[in-house]
Amino acid sequence: MILSITFSKPCSNIAEILGKDYEKIKIKIENSDGKTGYFMEMFTQKQVFHKHFTENELENFIKQHAGTTFKNCIERTDSEEITILGSKKGKITRIVKKLEAAASVQTAPEKNYIIKEGAPVPFLVVLGVMTAEGKVVASRYSKFRQINRFLEFVDDVLPYVVNEGQPVRVADFGCGKSYLTFAVHYFLTEIKKVPCQIEGLDLKKDVIDFCNQTAGKLGLENLNFRVGNISDYSGEADPDLVMTLHACDTATDFALEYAVSRGAKVILSVPCCQHQINTQLQQNRKGKIKQDDNALEPLLKYGLLREKFSSLLTDALRGEWLEQQGYRVQMLEFIDEEHTPKNVLIRAVKKEGTTEKKAIPKILSDLKIEPELWK
Repeated sequence: MILSITFSKPCSNIAEILGKDYEKIKIKIENSDGKTGYFMEMFTQKQVFHKHFTENELENFIKQHAGTTFKNCIERTDSEEITILGSKKGKITRIVKKLEAAASVQTAPEKNYIIKEGAPVPFLVVLGVMTAEGKVVASRYSKFRQINRFLEFVDDVLPYVVNEGQPVRVADFGCGKSYLTFAVHYFLTEIKKVPCQIEGLDLKKDVIDFCNQTAGKLGLENLNFRVGNISDYSGEADPDLVMTLHACDTATDFALEYAVSRGAKVILSVPCCQHQINTQLQQNRKGKIKQDDNALEPLLKYGLLREKFSSLLTDALRGEWLEQQGYRVQMLEFIDEEHTPKNVLIRAVKKEGTTEKKAIPKILSDLKIEPELWK
């Protein structure tokens, strides 16, 4: 059975064949009502389109487009990875690699997860992470681990957000396909038996439509999704917990600012793509700061190192800012780097009482940078 397939390297007349200039197509298995189907994500340069396939429709799509419309296709089953390559002369090559060893390593129990394998979890089945029998799909094991790791953090902060007789209010900014949003709802309602109200926010309407349809399909209450921009979002109720996973660049800052302004008790944020400071440092090397006068010049002149430094500095300044707003802050490892390089989680818990604000960090003036939270 096909678990996933990725189509890339489109032909020059892709728009004539499929109607749009798709750059990549990803298809993953999904299970609903005991039936196996497939969920397709079709990426243009600026948009993502979704579609659902039956097994027969997927097989026909592969026959029509693998190696022709798309010159590179990688198909995964439980036991094989199949690469289909198309040459300029029209020759199609099929390369098969066995995956039994890899699958056995992935399915080996690593720890006592909060959500366990063996019994089907409805949202994981619908999202294609689990089979209808409760087995984690081999190619989705990293997602399964990521979900469980995040729930560990939620479990740790639960005492700070539970109010007896009141639902826990959660806002998930940049929710995307909402694996974590559904996971937190399941964790609170089914495992902890804690009432909750959860809202996910994302810019992409098609993604939000998919999430609302999934929530409806699962019959989930007090879980809804909205299209919107974090920078101008205004929820009806103040959240107890604000969470973000890979909200890109300053979107993370807007989420942190919103959480603080609404008095969120806990913030769990996994940042991503910290471009702002990197761009400012790159520009400053050309004008505002003389390279000979900059003690950090050996670190900043190499693009790769400057990018990594900018990422660390961005999150360090976010932590400093949150502390000045009255939060106790920790920087924690979210998940192993082998699964994602974006593995820093900012954990902020609101302290009681008032906090005396400190001076603006000197490094801002030294490097002549202006991060979003310090404007």
